Amino acid sequence: MSHFVELRDYDASIHRDILDALVREDEPVIEICEDRAIAEMRCYLSKRYDCDRIFSATGEERNQLVLMMVIDIAVYHIFCIHNPQKLSPMRKDRYERAVEWMKAVAAEEISIEGAPLLPAEERAGNSNFRITSNRKRTNHW
Repeated sequence: MSHFVELRDYDASIHRDILDALVREDEPVIEICEDRAIAEMRCYLSKRYDCDRIFSATGEERNQLVLMMVIDIAVYHIFCIHNPQKLSPMRKDRYERAVEWMKAVAAEEISIEGAPLLPAEERAGNSNFRITSNRKRTNHW
């Protein structure tokens, strides 16, 4: 269970009565969707950022952009539980926007301001750019 997202954080994205209707007032479902959203984000962000520090933050220490993306992904998963055939286009767009944002962060096209980076050695090990060569050949003439 993640403490990164608080239940009142959803108020900026979805009305509480709609959220309660979607999960039928079963709050563990919300927590499951939050954990899945965070796991999805870790796949993209763990290459450059210290995800343990990002997602262990609470209160005002949380990065608001990351929080918004987690909520968008979690709300998308919550809506998919209810009726995926009648999914709101806005929810689908917000989810797709979050995925595009995560891909851009993973590709190092954009950065997350204020987010803790991994140590330089670990980031270098995760880099796509590596210099290698073949073994030295011994030629006999």
